[in-house]
Amino acid sequence: MTNPQSPLRAAELIIVGSANVDLVVQVERHPRQGETVLGGDTSVFPGGKGANTAVAGAKLGTRTSLLGAVGADAHGELLLTTLADAGVDTTLVSRVDAPSGAAYITVSENGENSIVVSPGANFRVGVADIDRAREAIAAARVLFAVLEVPLPTVREAAACAARAGVRVVLNASPVAPLDDETLAVLDPLIVNQHEARVLLDKADGEADGEADGEVLARGLLALGPRSVVVTLGAAGAVVADAAGAVTLPAPEVDVVDTTGAGDSFAGSLAARLAAGWSLADAARDAVSIAADAVTRRGAQG
Repeated sequence: MTNPQSPLRAAELIIVGSANVDLVVQVERHPRQGETVLGGDTSVFPGGKGANTAVAGAKLGTRTSLLGAVGADAHGELLLTTLADAGVDTTLVSRVDAPSGAAYITVSENGENSIVVSPGANFRVGVADIDRAREAIAAARVLFAVLEVPLPTVREAAACAARAGVRVVLNASPVAPLDDETLAVLDPLIVNQHEARVLLDKADGEADGEADGEVLARGLLALGPRSVVVTLGAAGAVVADAAGAVTLPAPEVDVVDTTGAGDSFAGSLAARLAAGWSLADAARDAVSIAADAVTRRGAQG
């Protein structure tokens, strides 16, 4: 079942990714294994890495389309409505016979989150959906993908965009192994420090702190992508390409909720790339936008 919204004539930015409802509970601290803790009231927000990224792009004035899936349920209605209200084209979002994706999030007093995602409809986004969207993808300037939809779908989307000369950006989250053909077309590959270590097969203790962000970025660049961005949380981000690596510091802010900060960064970066900005300038701007995002609750707000 497809979504009847009229399409944007030509989206500049196409996001291949997830749409979830975020069920958020405030806690004093995250529970340890086997432990139960009491939390506050449950808040429901629209979320999902794909949808969050799309909203960030649209809020910056970029013509943005989401390619994904939601369930034929109340959560699906919420997600489609909030996406449309934010200016995101949802023509390529299918409604399927599965529950909409959901993320169960606890947020501690210092604003740090712990998340479990139930993919639901997001795992019904298939290669056939990419085939149906080939013309829209070819007309875009940037294709951005996240890994909350099946990896074969992401591979096909990246290949389709690359064949059409469209810039391919991937946020490898949740982290998964990437084949050489996909890595070779990424410009950039975006990961956080933990995801970078997984892709490089490093233990968490092998590289810690801001200074090692450039080490991680150079290591990832050697895997084959055209460029790399490693996000460093409160320390900012590192951008690396064939010309070298540079660390972009983040401004100091009062953190309220880190949920969706990475998606705000990624969506802003992708939108700026679609507008023709350089990677370094796009990342510098995205660092500031992500810092602002953590000063308020929820992801898309």
